[in-house]
Amino acid sequence: MRAIWALVLTAAIVFVLVTQRPADTPAVTADTTAAAFALAPAPAFPVRDRRDRMATAFAAIDRRMADYATTEHIPGLIWGIVIDEGLAHVGVSGLSDVERKAPVTPESIFRIASMTKSFTAMAILKLRDEERLSLDDPVERYVPELRQWRGPTDDAPRITLRHLLSHSAGFPEDNPWGDQQLAVTEDEFTAMLARGMSFSTAPGTAYEYSNYGFAILGRVISRVAGVPYRQYIQREILDPLGMTATTLEPARVNDALRARGYRWEDAQWKEEPPLPDGAFGAMGGMLTSMSDLSRYVATLLSAWPARSGTDTGPVRRASLREMQQVARTRPASVSRAPGTGALQLFSGGYGYGLRISQTCDFGHVVAHGGGLPGFGSVMQWLPDSGVGIIVFGNRTYAGFGGVANEALAALASTGGLVPRQFAPSPALQHARSEVLALLEGWRDDRAQALAAVNLFRDRAIERRRAEFVALHDAVGSCRDTGAYLPLENPLRGVWTLECQRGTVRAEVTLAPTVPPLVQHLEVAQVPPGSVQPAPTCAAPTLP
Repeated sequence: MRAIWALVLTAAIVFVLVTQRPADTPAVTADTTAAAFALAPAPAFPVRDRRDRMATAFAAIDRRMADYATTEHIPGLIWGIVIDEGLAHVGVSGLSDVERKAPVTPESIFRIASMTKSFTAMAILKLRDEERLSLDDPVERYVPELRQWRGPTDDAPRITLRHLLSHSAGFPEDNPWGDQQLAVTEDEFTAMLARGMSFSTAPGTAYEYSNYGFAILGRVISRVAGVPYRQYIQREILDPLGMTATTLEPARVNDALRARGYRWEDAQWKEEPPLPDGAFGAMGGMLTSMSDLSRYVATLLSAWPARSGTDTGPVRRASLREMQQVARTRPASVSRAPGTGALQLFSGGYGYGLRISQTCDFGHVVAHGGGLPGFGSVMQWLPDSGVGIIVFGNRTYAGFGGVANEALAALASTGGLVPRQFAPSPALQHARSEVLALLEGWRDDRAQALAAVNLFRDRAIERRRAEFVALHDAVGSCRDTGAYLPLENPLRGVWTLECQRGTVRAEVTLAPTVPPLVQHLEVAQVPPGSVQPAPTCAAPTLP
């Protein structure tokens, strides 16, 4: 009897769902469901020979890097261009060991300092994906010394893993103090934690860079994984990626390959004593080669765009994309471009172990630098363009952000550094053809079949009809140009129609219905002589 009542109840629910659907949602059938969920093609690069074009800039980039090493008194330098799946170009300059006159080679191994933080973040996300922790867990669950900490205010929240990952735990900025903690032993770190922390802000309210915070994350990894931090990173990240030259233990590096670190002082290079790996290694202890780090950057680039298909790991693509998006904002800033003086907007913040920004020149930029006594480095890439640059140098705190941007600009000047473009969904393509049909000859039934429930409530169908008829009278018969302006996403499009007496601009946004229907629709004649605006955020040059 219970089974019979269950069948009756199920039938009743299905009847209600089918008969009481919203007015703008057609009955769901096999055909409509297939059409609604048909996937648009993955975003693709509009330039087929992009790699060949960018290769024409490599020689100029090599010259600029070598000049930079000279003017900035950097003994040795190595740089690499990553395109899509791996290293497309590598260049070297100068000496890895001044005393022995040993040149930098493509196999030379440099310290990368704070670039280590993204490996730590990746490990935390891997443990999260395995449901062994949550980013919103209080850190004291894994590091019990924090239970005794008092926040800067009575209403301060407990520190979470997410706070540490995004430099928003309220700890004060600690460069270069943190660099000198690399050799701290685990016992010394435990004692340090027991003594507490000086806060600069309340947790969760502001960005402030903290080496200490990432050292704590290293301990979390050890506690959750049940093995030392360096062992977990080796087993779960480095080995699966084939990063055989990368290590947190300087003693493991072939002495002939290890770059020595120097500072420029009194018009000469002086060797810096090497810092050993210890309890703070999770914030900046890694050494690597150009070949190895290019694999790592290519892995992070490969997470874009979001797509179906096999996820090969070692960390889920969705989690890698999560790392590369803003988790904690930083104040925006404006600067003048070198040479042109044009104003440039910089906005963004910190993801998980990575700096994230939006710029007028390159759009979405992911980067991180590294600096220790004796070394400076940067890795920087453009997820939408599938291109990155890596630079290592062996001079204390050598900065490469500016010259990396110059290298990207050189690649852009070839016409090959272009972002992927979205393809329209089948639903958007259908809406496009229907808009042309309505312009050629309006029919109420055709317009109503296309419209989401709001479209004719926002503007009555009679008014819409009159606008289309008047526009057709003004411009005559039209034909579709077949091209879109760059799409923001597959459900929103802007395009032009070439007509007998002018050009028409059409724009459509589809609603989150099944199938997707038109919630926004505008068609208008383009004034003669006007130019369609290109998407840009560049500001004019000011006197």
